[in-house]
Amino acid sequence: MIRVLIERQIIEGLERPYSNAITQMMQAIVRAPGFVSGESLRELDRPNHHLVLSAWSSRHAWQRWAVSRERRDALDAISPFLGEPERITILGPL
Repeated sequence: MIRVLIERQIIEGLERPYSNAITQMMQAIVRAPGFVSGESLRELDRPNHHLVLSAWSSRHAWQRWAVSRERRDALDAISPFLGEPERITILGPL
């Protein structure tokens, strides 16, 4: 199993529309083959710094989702709210 950490910097004042869009994205992701779990978080000291931490059955499962039409559509929906490109870190067991 792997975990994927996605960091996003949200433009100030656009947190609510981002939150609505990310909810729709999370609904799409749960249907992705190999998706295990996920959560959306925000840094308490920097409320515009949002993180998504998801678990996948394999790197291949994540990569399938990463290039899927569903993810591209979801990214199109949230991109107007991002102050900079998202950062993706793929994590695995030691």
